[in-house]
Amino acid sequence: MDKRREQREKVVIYQVFPRWFGNLNAGLVHNGTIIDNGVGKFSFFTPKALASIKELGVTHIWYTGVIEHATRTDYSFFHIQKDHSAVVKGNAGSPYAIKDYYDVDPDLADSVMNRMEEFEDLVARTHDAGLKVIIDFVPNHVAREYHSDVRLPFVEDLGQRDNTTKAFDPNNNFYYLPGQALTLPFATETDPEFYEYGEFPAKVTGNDCFSAHPGRNDWYETVKLNYGVDYLNGHTKHFDPIPSTWLKMRDILLFWAGKGVDGFRCDMAEMVPVQFWQWVIPIVKQAYNVCFIAEVYNPSLYRDYIFTGHFDYLYDKVGLYDTLRAVMCGHQYASDITRCWQSLEGIQEHMLNFLENHDEQRIASDFFARSPWPGIPGLAVAALMNTNPVMIYSGQELGEPGMDEEGFSGRDGRTTIFDYWSLRSLRDWINGGKFDGGHLGSEQRLLRDLYRRILNIAASEPAIVNGAFYDLMYVNGKNPYFNAHHQYAFLRKYENEVILVVANFDRAEQKVRVAIPADAFQTLGFGENRAATETDLLTGHTTISTLTDAWPYQVIIPGNSVRILKFTYEKGE
Repeated sequence: MDKRREQREKVVIYQVFPRWFGNLNAGLVHNGTIIDNGVGKFSFFTPKALASIKELGVTHIWYTGVIEHATRTDYSFFHIQKDHSAVVKGNAGSPYAIKDYYDVDPDLADSVMNRMEEFEDLVARTHDAGLKVIIDFVPNHVAREYHSDVRLPFVEDLGQRDNTTKAFDPNNNFYYLPGQALTLPFATETDPEFYEYGEFPAKVTGNDCFSAHPGRNDWYETVKLNYGVDYLNGHTKHFDPIPSTWLKMRDILLFWAGKGVDGFRCDMAEMVPVQFWQWVIPIVKQAYNVCFIAEVYNPSLYRDYIFTGHFDYLYDKVGLYDTLRAVMCGHQYASDITRCWQSLEGIQEHMLNFLENHDEQRIASDFFARSPWPGIPGLAVAALMNTNPVMIYSGQELGEPGMDEEGFSGRDGRTTIFDYWSLRSLRDWINGGKFDGGHLGSEQRLLRDLYRRILNIAASEPAIVNGAFYDLMYVNGKNPYFNAHHQYAFLRKYENEVILVVANFDRAEQKVRVAIPADAFQTLGFGENRAATETDLLTGHTTISTLTDAWPYQVIIPGNSVRILKFTYEKGE
């Protein structure tokens, strides 16, 4: 039996950018520098800050942007190589253009010289708060000017021994375009920032752009790593002997696991051959108790990356996220959610559910739902329908609209990952370090409280953490007292407890009658028409009630909300 199936913890992840979480500067300048706009620090995650995150039901914090990446801020005084501004996106730079795998972002340190110690202290504080630490591992690409300033002398740098006369060599760390100089087509002689940058021979760009002329929409600030796949000759694989890049990536993972990191969110994992993961993950897990989360968007690869690649969890983006987004916006029916879990037979427990992350638009943005409230029924479905993990993005619980025009990032409904910035919603919650929401509006307080209640239910109720799932939509599709276009209902059951979840994606309050078939009682193994203690898990209100297939169960649900009702039976019934 797969030991991962014995898991008894519902993983609830809080993704956060330290760069802007701890930045309380409200006097922001468009396209501002670190001097103009400020930056958050590791030290801002005090025990009080961590407690405010943990109270949401969170079990893991994903600190995004920890490893040193390219930036326009000059740290050469501290013996950190300066980056050419032409190959840095925004003033702060992309956290996915890794500049030194063995270092942390100096922006995040109070004392740049002691930055690694400050990160280690952050890990210790997080653990003391009863939380686990996840960081990014970016395996597919690095910054164009990658150079490790702090690696130990016996550690060979990426590309140090590459034969740059070859487009591909199994022992090269990068791919090259021999005889060609890199040119940025969007550069002009009047734009010396881009025009003056030189690279010869050109390296292949990170998004598999095998051209010396990457476009503005390419990942032009990065170069692709070579894992032994010859893309220009039929994708032939050269994995024996083990390629140099595999060995270097193994050592980097072991380095960070040795710092106390509990998990890795692996960026664009599907762009790295599954054979590498098959080899490296067991090695790391043998030495450390860590989890691996893969960013994989191609459903045809899901099972390979779980069962062959040994990943614990994969993003459920093109299935549940895309469907929930469409339902929340009124473009699909709630009944379409059923197809999401049906397509994941045998791997549902390995899927990471979410409604927001750094790549996606904010729910409250003008590009999504224009309000945070449709996110409540979406959150309930994502968090409660199965045992697999759920993730929220810092500010989501406060209705952050993501409609700032920060600089490199335009007004696109996302929170920038390229610019120095801060978020008003978080500043209002943090309230000068009190973390009491002193400046929040009443609706923001209510929203955060609903997030807190739903996520704590997800993390603590045995029927959610360990229970069986039963979809009620197939018997309610033609139910005249239930609108399958806007409501979604299911059961969760564990031992003597049954939870009925009814999510309402309609903006108006609805009175629905949920049919529960005899098969549900037989499949889940509990008796129908028996008295049970009914507890409304969002309000705490209790009464005596019963579930039966003889007549539908009536529920009144506010608009854009959810009812979560637990039925507790006497043991032995």
